[in-house]
Amino acid sequence: METIYDLTGNALFIITVAGVFLSATLFMYWLMTTGQKFMISYKETFTESASANMSDMFMSIDANRLFQFNLIAMFVLPILTWLILGDPITTIAIFCLIAFMPTMIYRSMRKRRLRLFEEQLPDALLMLSGSMKAGASLNIALENLVLEQPVPLSQEFELFMREQQIGTDFDVSLQHMEARLPIPDFAMLTSALRINREIGGNLAVIMESLGDTLRRKHQMEGKIKSLTAQGKLQGIVMTGLPVLLGFLLYMLEPASMEKLWTTTIGWIVLGIILVMETLGYIMIQKITAIDV
Repeated sequence: METIYDLTGNALFIITVAGVFLSATLFMYWLMTTGQKFMISYKETFTESASANMSDMFMSIDANRLFQFNLIAMFVLPILTWLILGDPITTIAIFCLIAFMPTMIYRSMRKRRLRLFEEQLPDALLMLSGSMKAGASLNIALENLVLEQPVPLSQEFELFMREQQIGTDFDVSLQHMEARLPIPDFAMLTSALRINREIGGNLAVIMESLGDTLRRKHQMEGKIKSLTAQGKLQGIVMTGLPVLLGFLLYMLEPASMEKLWTTTIGWIVLGIILVMETLGYIMIQKITAIDV
């Protein structure tokens, strides 16, 4: 009888172990398959986005190489953070930061490029006006502009000229430039070019007037930026001051300050502080952000 019980117990044990092993195997297979599909989809999305973004900024960088660097950083840096600090929250924060860093870098580079193009546009318009007043046509003036002006303005107009050389319609080429350069100042230039092609007029005078207007606009924006710089700095200081004060108090009285993140009331107070700090910073930035 005991032998029968032993055999039955062994059989149940073997069946249980086999079931657990089979379940773990199936789960690992599903995990690997899902992970592989996710990585393939992520790679396609990353490389397509990177290729389009780099093409818009006239940068010849291999998208696959960028994906490899990003993938290595996403796994290596969080592991090093975990090994050094042993803090899961910091590790997750580092992982999320690296995951979103390519998009943040691209937006920063694109913003800087558009701002530089906007600063170069008034001088370019005055140069076009001078060339056309000297007897050159619009195409010749644009060719001289491409040769004389620095990047990124020369790159954008060079691409515009290449589209014209392969037979692209003038208005279609302007639409492509407007899609790459969503700048109100440049929209004024494209509107002037379209109106001139439809009803005619002295394009050289229009360019000169538009260039002078944009130059005065930039001068006014510079004055406003210098006058509001103190207010923006005050917003940063007032936002960072409570954080610095809280850190100093924690260094002096750690037992008292730990109640902020070890008790329910403390978490509520931290949430209220975070909301008020964010609202105060946003309000100061809105007050000092004056659009011309």
